[in-house]
Amino acid sequence: MSALVRPRHGRMIAGVCAGLADRFGTSATTMRVIFLLSCLLPGPQFLLYLALWLLLPDEGSTKAAV
Repeated sequence: MSALVRPRHGRMIAGVCAGLADRFGTSATTMRVIFLLSCLLPGPQFLLYLALWLLLPDEGSTKAAV
């Protein structure tokens, strides 16, 4: 598995779904569909997305070198 970062290419909004897809070995489209379907359920999915947007480093940044 690769490091959890937001990629510079293949983003739609912030790159959170693309980064999660890279990390877990699935396609970005599949991860986006899973996220959209999860928004139909009660819970803090949108807040989690915003938190990951703020907390995940961009690909190639100095914080991502783990």
